[in-house]
Amino acid sequence: MNVVVVGGGIAGVSTAAALRSGGFDGDVTLVDAGEFPYDRPPLSKDFLAGAKDIEQIALQQPQWYDDQRVRLINRTVVTALRPGEGAVELGDGRLLPADRVVLATGGGAARPPIPGVDSERVHVLRTADDADRLRPSLTPGARVLVVGAGLIGAETASTAVRLGCQVDLVDPVAVPLAGVLGPELATWLHDLHARHPITTLRASVESFTERPGGIEARLTSAAVPRLYDAVVLGVGMVPSTELARIAGLEVDRGILVDAGQVTSNPAVLAVGDPARTRGRARAEHWEAAQHDGARAAATLLGTPPPAPTASWFWTDRHARHVEAVGHLAEAPRTVLRGSFDGPSFAVFGLRDGLVVAAASVDDPAAVRAARRMIDRRIPADADRLADPSVKPRDLLRG
Repeated sequence: MNVVVVGGGIAGVSTAAALRSGGFDGDVTLVDAGEFPYDRPPLSKDFLAGAKDIEQIALQQPQWYDDQRVRLINRTVVTALRPGEGAVELGDGRLLPADRVVLATGGGAARPPIPGVDSERVHVLRTADDADRLRPSLTPGARVLVVGAGLIGAETASTAVRLGCQVDLVDPVAVPLAGVLGPELATWLHDLHARHPITTLRASVESFTERPGGIEARLTSAAVPRLYDAVVLGVGMVPSTELARIAGLEVDRGILVDAGQVTSNPAVLAVGDPARTRGRARAEHWEAAQHDGARAAATLLGTPPPAPTASWFWTDRHARHVEAVGHLAEAPRTVLRGSFDGPSFAVFGLRDGLVVAAASVDDPAAVRAARRMIDRRIPADADRLADPSVKPRDLLRG
């Protein structure tokens, strides 16, 4: 059987890796538009800052593809799926045999319809090329506006201020990430910007206008426009579903898939950012894409899928490492381990004597323990959760 994976992000590479680790002996081809598949989280951090180059954020080293017998076709795009013919068509007109296709096409950075948004001074940050274009603008003293205070926006703002920029961070939401981290931790995290210092503004952008000295942004909260040297949009992503649409697959706010990542055509699977399991919202986090790849591989291998685990993500900003599992905002009760003023702390969310969510700042072991407690439904003792002297692994004893 020939399997063609379209897209070299974490979902696509994870699919290929899981196929080989699961014993698949057929042909695996990975088609990627770039030089090689690379990791995206560093784009807003070390790569943007120039601390790492593109080779240092590669998802796999070149030898891995040879060792795993994964044919990597780079600098190439797939322009059409032909599942009825058992093939995909490449941009140069070549046809690749494909008994099964896995769409790992990712997505593009969202550009809201703001007047002036097409200015060269307005940047997005979704690819290494985006970061390369933005980096020269992040010089000491540069005036930078970051639009959107979610993960990408906050990380980019943190990197920019570390490089010596004067940064304004604007978002219409009073406390970004409160729906995941809960209001108290989300407020602490957002307030962290002001200590570095970043000016946070609760507002929306009405327009951008080119001026001789930069680009002018009119904000809903400001009486007069503000002038910047560069603007970065961090307002989400748009899933890449065009190939699926052209092929006649069912698309609704993403490429619709079942629990095994199979689309409306059984010869085609979809994983990662563009995939949406029927009845659920799309998941756009790194590990969710990795798990999609493992499920898709299990489907192709005819083996049981990996056991589901609680959702998890991380973010780094201002030299603080944040991890979260589940949704703290949905927990009826929270327990604080440590202090918000301390070097590290964690917050656990409880329901009916069980941990259902957790988040930590510079205490990843606490979140790892919480995740196991959630997955295994281990009863929780609130006093032990709150006691920093109790080692995280000992919490698993209930």
